[in-house]
Amino acid sequence: MARWKNGPGMLVGAQGGIPVEIAASYRARARGLLGRDGIEGALLLTPASGVHTFRMRFAIDVAYLSRDFTVLAVRTMRPGRLGRPRLRARHVLEAEAGAMARWGLRPGLRLGVEPAG
Repeated sequence: MARWKNGPGMLVGAQGGIPVEIAASYRARARGLLGRDGIEGALLLTPASGVHTFRMRFAIDVAYLSRDFTVLAVRTMRPGRLGRPRLRARHVLEAEAGAMARWGLRPGLRLGVEPAG
């Protein structure tokens, strides 16, 4: 099992390379996108199987990923919602609403994440 660290990375397997912030510590996962007005690229929460959008300022796309980074489901969530945890999900990818459709993310697509550096 890979040991993840907070920091920048690159999402591969989708359209081109997408910049991603890796949130691997409890504190970084708990903070997530709270307090932000948007995000360039995406935020990877690992490990995680579910998210909420309480106190968020904007709608987000959420992709639930399996242990091997296969997309299990993609959902759009408005602020103030509680997403159901996915039993097989090991990672959750968050981005601004509409971004994942532009990137071509869909169930069954296998992604990869390369830490920067």
